[in-house]
This record gives sequence, structure tokens and C-alpha cells, in this order.
Amino acid sequence: MADGTGLIKRFYTEVIGDGNLALIDELVSDDFVDHDPLPGQSPAKDGVGYFVNTMRAAFPDLRAKTTEPALVDGNLEAQYVVLTGTHQGELMGVAPTGRSVEFSGVDIIRVDGGKVVEHWGATDTMTLMQQIGAVPK
Repeated sequence: MADGTGLIKRFYTEVIGDGNLALIDELVSDDFVDHDPLPGQSPAKDGVGYFVNTMRAAFPDLRAKTTEPALVDGNLEAQYVVLTGTHQGELMGVAPTGRSVEFSGVDIIRVDGGKVVEHWGATDTMTLMQQIGAVPK
């Protein structure tokens, strides 16, 4: 079993879904680099908390559905994720709409010593922004 098996799923379930920010120190290396940060988010480890707080403030009921199996190859793990929630707080300048959202993404992480050291991601931000009315469909 590879070093990173299940880290993405655990992050989405326990940190994003449950809001357990204390797990960031357990799951993320101090020399972490995010290659796909949100606008205003640091690409370093402190940016992980910013990401979680931003998403949970906008969608307090945010939940992730991950698919099985995750793809694992050596120290790399990839996971397709579908996120759902209700837009109840501001997101990147867009006032809360009360609308339900469902959008997807793919995450790839590199793991070293049992912790995430790098992250690459692609999120369907266009669908999310259309669902909250920020851009026309």
C-alpha cells in the first residue's frame, strides 16, 4: 500500500466536510506547495486553512463524495471528487444566494513521509459560478 493511500479522501471528509482544521498539521507537510491555489490563497501550508475556511464560510454544509478506487502510483495519489453544498456565505465577492451547488474536481497529491508535500488540482469552477449566478449559463 502506498504512502498516500486515502489522504485525499480523509482531507475531504474530515477537514472539508467536518471542519477539523487541526488535521491539517497531521496531513500536510511544512514544506507543502499548492500548484492550484484560490485567488488570495498562499501556495504554502498556511494556504490550506485559508482554502478550507473560504469554502466552509461560503458553504457551511459542504460535503464531498469521493470515488473508489483512488488512483495511487508510488508517492502520487489522484481522486475525483464531487462537492455539494448550499451557498450561505460570500464566495470570491459573490453574495450568498441560498442556492444548492454540485461541482466536481480532480486532485493529485505527492506524499512524502505520510504527509502531502504537493497538490495539483482542477476544479469545475465555471459550473460552480454558474450555479451561484456569478456568470450566465
